[in-house]
Amino acid sequence: MAVTCVKKAGLGLMGLVSTELILSAGTHANIQITRSTVRVFSFIYTQQSDTLTPEQAMAGPRPVVMSGPSGAGKSTLLKKLLKEFEGVFGFSVSHTTRSPRPGEENGKDYHYVTREVMKAAIANGEFIENAEFSGNMYGTSKAAVQAVQAKNMICILDIDMQGVKNIKRTDLNPIYVSIQPPSMEILEKRLRDRKTESEESLQKRLHAAKVDMEISKEPGLFDVVIINDDLDVAYGKLKDAVLEEIQKVRDANKS
Repeated sequence: MAVTCVKKAGLGLMGLVSTELILSAGTHANIQITRSTVRVFSFIYTQQSDTLTPEQAMAGPRPVVMSGPSGAGKSTLLKKLLKEFEGVFGFSVSHTTRSPRPGEENGKDYHYVTREVMKAAIANGEFIENAEFSGNMYGTSKAAVQAVQAKNMICILDIDMQGVKNIKRTDLNPIYVSIQPPSMEILEKRLRDRKTESEESLQKRLHAAKVDMEISKEPGLFDVVIINDDLDVAYGKLKDAVLEEIQKVRDANKS
């Protein structure tokens, strides 16, 4: 049976956006989980009626922060995880000002909004944290993490390196996982095989990836760094990293 994860966009105070995202965990294996610059729950609240207290938010299972350059294989690993452990994970979908790529759907891959809407929402405190990449803004609402944890599911946050460092300054207490490619050469081939970006955009991603790979070596930044040169081995390491939280969810669901 598919388990749904509901996320309110969290922009209602400004009257800007009022949407709900319903993710069916049983269908995640068939959807494209693209690079998300997902932002984190910092427990700094605006006055919203549906806001959880820090104690309520921390009562759920620990979130999993996934980071790594585009093309490292995060999406493939996440799909496998969501397929094997149906109903255990909730995937937080971010907002962005970029245009949808072919095959992407609003509310599934991202919530696509204008720059004006995004800026106003950020100014209103609706976004926990945000960043700009290649001329586009990315971010997520507080409600994204709140809703997942409230349902006793493990919230997956797919974020960039800047976001990881910002999370370190919050009370979220996630498991930090870095997914890295075997080499820059292999990463470049993977990105070129996608055929989804201009040469200029590709070069920006490769530059960002090189920086990402270096920063990921910083001691203490991640709980586990996984080199994705063998999908099955990489997936086994990812499962090992989150197995304790998976068991917590299963035990809670039995009680």
